[in-house]
Formats: sequence, C-alpha cells, structure tokens
Amino acid sequence: MKKYGLIGFPLTHSFSKKYFTEKFEKLHIKDAQYDLYPIEHIKDLQDMLDLHPDMCGLNVTIPHKVSVIKYLDWIEHDAKNAGAVNCIRVVAESPVLASFLGEVGVKGHDFRLEGFNTDIYGFEMSLKPLLREDMEGALILGDGGAAKAVKCVLDNLGINITTVTRKPHPGNILFKDLKPRHFEKNKLIINTTPLGTAPNFNECPDIPYEYITKEHLLYDLIYNPEKTTFLKKGEEQGARIKNGYEMLTLQAEKSWEIWNSQTMNL
Repeated sequence: MKKYGLIGFPLTHSFSKKYFTEKFEKLHIKDAQYDLYPIEHIKDLQDMLDLHPDMCGLNVTIPHKVSVIKYLDWIEHDAKNAGAVNCIRVVAESPVLASFLGEVGVKGHDFRLEGFNTDIYGFEMSLKPLLREDMEGALILGDGGAAKAVKCVLDNLGINITTVTRKPHPGNILFKDLKPRHFEKNKLIINTTPLGTAPNFNECPDIPYEYITKEHLLYDLIYNPEKTTFLKKGEEQGARIKNGYEMLTLQAEKSWEIWNSQTMNL
C-alpha cells in the first residue's frame, strides 16, 4: 500500500484527506491511502517516517511549512525562493547507498526528502484569470508560510507588495497604520491569515473595509466557510471576491503529479 498524508498541528479537519480519499475511490486506485499525521514538533518527522516505510508523499501545513526545510535533502527552486514547502516527495534510497553511508559513519535516513511548494502553482493559476491591468499593487494580510507562496507569485507577476502584520517587522506595515492611500494604490487584497476559518466565522482581519471599492479584488486563502466575513465585507463594498477552494484543488493535483513523477536530480 502506497501511503500519503498531511503533517501539521493541530489537524482538526483536513481538505486533503477528503479530497484524496474521494479521488482514489473515483479513479479506483486501491493501492493508495491518505491519512493525517499530527506532528506538534517537526523534529519528530523522521520518527514518523520510520514508522511508515511505505510513505511516498506528504503535504505540509501550519506550523511546519518553513521549519520542515532543514530536514529536506533537496528543494525545488520556487519553494526555495518562497522559503516555504507544502509538498514533500519521499523517495527510498537504494539499499547499497544506505549500507555504504552506515559503514562510513554518516548518520541519516534511508529515504530522500524532496521539497516543493504547490501553493505557488495553485494560487497563481486561480488568480491570473481575475487580474486586471490596473492591479499594480497588492496588500498581503499576514506574513506566515502561506504568505510566502503568495509573495513569490506576485513577484513573478510584477505586482508590488505591501505586507500587513499585527507586530512590527522590517518592511511591513501594521494593521493599525492602514490609510486610504494604501487602498487606492493596492487594488488586490489577499488574506493569508487563519482569521475567519470555521468555526470562528465572525473573525476577520482588522482593516478599514470602508476604503474598499468595486475596483478591488479580495482573495481569501480560506475555503471553509465558502464566504468568510472578510469576503462578505468586501462584497458589501462592491468588490469582487474569491476564496481558496480552487487554489487547494489545484495544489492537491500538483502534489499528486509530483508524487507520481520521476525523482528530481540534484
């Protein structure tokens, strides 16, 4: 049985498990299984993999998208540029190589971990059809692992970025310092925070929604609920809105493609 799964903590609910379980059933794939692996500390990754020698691929979610990088043997260039990984391909090393490493005293593991960021692909493919020529700037709400993929995409598209956070950080601005000019310059507003995720339906980023107009596009990486308070408030101002469901399905399919493709070369 080929095993796949999601690591993160906590894992109270999972889009990925439902998605892949239904995918396997629909395609009559009987030799694959997708499960949840709640890991509070990323240092326990190796022990988890040792317990599941049939593991072929993992998705990575909060809070490990950045901290997992130091445990990988290879990282794809977009993931390296973003500084975050959400997809890992697990490749078994040859028995000969594993034996040799043990003989020469090299500590490690008998599998190779390759890191990717399929959030980049999912976000870009779901965003591009919605962009207009006047969208030269974007407000990114939050600065965690998900924001890194968003920044990578916007950089590639030549869109200027202003990152908004609760705590001071070099180059960022604070939520409390948002002014009308920030909304005039940035017609794209992206929520990368977990605010508004079920069951906390009433939460939303603390921004002055009265400055949003019909010229704005609000994109929320959250998919549950379908329409967050953030999106509702934007819609009330006439803005176009988009949730994260399509991004999730696209990144999931990209992960499946990666897990079933040939091993990358260093």
